[in-house]
Amino acid sequence: MTTSSSSAAQPARRKRKKLAPSQKYEIFTSVLTSSATQRELAETYGVDRTTIRTICATAKSGAIDALTAAVPGRRGRSAEQIELDDAKAEIERLKATVLEQAVSLHLERGKDGWE
Repeated sequence: MTTSSSSAAQPARRKRKKLAPSQKYEIFTSVLTSSATQRELAETYGVDRTTIRTICATAKSGAIDALTAAVPGRRGRSAEQIELDDAKAEIERLKATVLEQAVSLHLERGKDGWE
């Protein structure tokens, strides 16, 4: 069996098509408003349906991240900065708890209990 006969049995792969961000946004809004099906959009833009699903998933994730970062009083900060600030606050809370437990232990056992 030659390689040419085995490759003829496989469907030809479509060349990757690079879509502009504006085209991806149009695709996302079309799916969101149900103005076109994923199959129709895939045919229109010459891409695979999985590409359409990936674009929609990415757009949804980006929108959720943007809305998460848009907390009142926290304008202009990235999601990473908000997460870092929350982690720092948790560290301070835990430090205070450990300090309170150490003082309580010292009062209960006295200095001799630590030796």
